[in-house]
This record gives sequence, C-alpha cells and structure tokens, in this order.
Amino acid sequence: MGVISRIKDDIASIYHRDPAANGTLEILLNYPGMQAIWIHRVSHKLWKAKWCLTARMISTFSRWLTGVEIHPGATIGDRFFIDHGMGVVIGETAEIGNDCTLYHGVTLGGTTWQAGKRHPTLGNNVVVGAGAKILGPITMHDGARVGSNSVVVKEVPKDTTVVGIPAREVARPSDEAKEHAQRRSEMAKKYGFDAYAVSPDNPDPVANAIGKMLDHMHLMDSKVQEVCQAVQSMGGSVCTERLPELEVGEFSDAEQAAAEKRQQAIDEFDPII
Repeated sequence: MGVISRIKDDIASIYHRDPAANGTLEILLNYPGMQAIWIHRVSHKLWKAKWCLTARMISTFSRWLTGVEIHPGATIGDRFFIDHGMGVVIGETAEIGNDCTLYHGVTLGGTTWQAGKRHPTLGNNVVVGAGAKILGPITMHDGARVGSNSVVVKEVPKDTTVVGIPAREVARPSDEAKEHAQRRSEMAKKYGFDAYAVSPDNPDPVANAIGKMLDHMHLMDSKVQEVCQAVQSMGGSVCTERLPELEVGEFSDAEQAAAEKRQQAIDEFDPII
C-alpha cells in the first residue's frame, strides 16, 4: 500500500470509529494518536535501517509533541487507532495487527530486562480500554477486548473480553451468540440502521431496544414467509408482490445524511494539503 493510500485509510478508519470526528482538517490537526502513528512509521524505517539514534530522537520528539510514546522498533499494522492518545506507551518488541484500537493511558510493556521478545502481540481487531496494562510477551488474539484499568499478564483467546487486576475472562461468545450478532447486523443494514448501534453487548439501553426490535422483525419475517409457503403449497395465491421498503422516518433520514456527509469528507480529502 502506498503512502497516500495509507494516509487515506487512516483517516477513513477514524471516521468509522470516532463519531466526534467532524472533518478531515480537524482530524489532521487534532488527533495526536494519528500523528504519533505517522511519525512512528518514519522512525521505524530508520530503526530497521540501523539508524537507531536518529530513530530514537524522532520518537522522543513524537512523545513531546503528542504524549504518545512508541518505540521505533515496535511493529504496527494498518488502520491502527489511538483515541485521545495521552499516556500511551508501546514497547520495542510489541507487535500490533490491523484495525486495533487503544485508548489513553494504555501500556504495552515488558516484564524483564533481558533482550528478546518481551512485549505483547496484538492480533487483528483488538480493543484495549483506557488505562489498561498488557505486560510481557503474551498474545491478544483476534477480536480480544480489554476493560479499562485492567492488568493483563496472560494470553487472551480469540473474541474474549477480560477485565480486572489481574485480568480475568468475563465473556467469550458462543457460536450461537456470534450467529445472533451477525443476524442483527444483517437486519440492521436491511432496515437502515447502523450495525454499530445494535451490538448485543452494547450498554446503551436505546441501542439494546433497537436490537430487540430487529430480532422481533427478523422473527416476524421468518414466520410470515413460512405461512406464505404453506398457503401456496395448498393452492393459494399470497405473497406474490414484493413488500414495500420500510421507512423509518426522520431518524433514518438523519442517519443517512450523516453517513453521506462523512463519506463525502473522505472522498474529498486531499493528502497533499
């Protein structure tokens, strides 16, 4: 991926993950986490080229500028998002996959003074809450979640949520739960709702209510389809016309307008600015 494409990808990922983002210029000027990642890419290339002192000086400047300390030896994937950023520390041998999110005060630290792999590895789509500490050469597998202020010292399995000191597993979705969440997501897209707001583990009561409405609509659709098939099998003529599109009123219109505005801002972004 080229430099310009990667910059566009970074900005698009912030639009998708932070509802407070109102424009491209605002993101460029006021998101220190993104600035720290861009500076890190420069220092990381210098580190790999054995320009270690220069790389460390650049990373120190980045810490002064952004409040985020990323060792130039750390390996970071695509669409990495550091929200707020202040106080984040990422160690030398840390490895971070694609589409990961870290909040302020997070530490990816080591537990030994010996050389070698001593910092955590994060898979894809990992989310680490504010103030959490992940220590040692452990692996956070794809989709892992860490609660705020937790201290993680053991490996976290795929799609598992951990909280506490030391961190303990509190949620690991079953295959049935994953299927349920996927069904909700598909129904949300069908009826014009953003799937972000209907996650089954979302603490927002309004979002949970919308999710239950989508479950009910899915069940009703299934039952009506079964009734239609039964009547048609007995020679009846029902359900021959396509159902009209569901209109969800001003809520849907407002959400669609906001989505179009975000997409327009992404499309109009000029990386040469």
